[in-house]
Amino acid sequence: MTVSEKLISRCIQKDRRAQKELYEICFHMLMPICFKYHKDEETARAALNMAFLKVVTKLDTLGESVPFEAWAKRITLNVIIDDFRKNKKYKEKVATKETDRELDYHTTTSSQNESVTTFEMEKLNGFIDRLPEISRKVFDLYIVQGYSHKEIGEILDISNGTSKWHLSNARKILREMITEQDRAELSRSFG
Repeated sequence: MTVSEKLISRCIQKDRRAQKELYEICFHMLMPICFKYHKDEETARAALNMAFLKVVTKLDTLGESVPFEAWAKRITLNVIIDDFRKNKKYKEKVATKETDRELDYHTTTSSQNESVTTFEMEKLNGFIDRLPEISRKVFDLYIVQGYSHKEIGEILDISNGTSKWHLSNARKILREMITEQDRAELSRSFG
């Protein structure tokens, strides 16, 4: 479902029905982002509500050339990050290591290896969800969102070195999980 200019206009005029309609659209669009950073439904829903409130109050600043979906997602991510900064219980004290090893992505000409099945992506997402919280957030911000270590450091209030360490740690843990999964599948196959 898309958001029309008419719906936005009605929301700016504080039409409660329009705001409810916009909330329902935003719920399906923004809740996955909230769940990515908050594992329990209550906290994710609270983050969504805070983000939606900011979206509704700032609708009049939405430019015509800016797509609503991208704008709302950016606001949601910023609200989550701001909440994370305020909530110091999520901070981890970690000794920094100056490493920035990239995962080796081996390309192959085999079309079978080039396509990743939905099942494999679900497994990978499951592994990512099991990462320690800070490492998972750094991994997501760096790999998925495309932030630099400097930006991640500013967002999460950690040093560049700590950001690099968490990325390296996330990759190491993911490699171990994948290797362990492969061994388990081989032992099941050959009993």
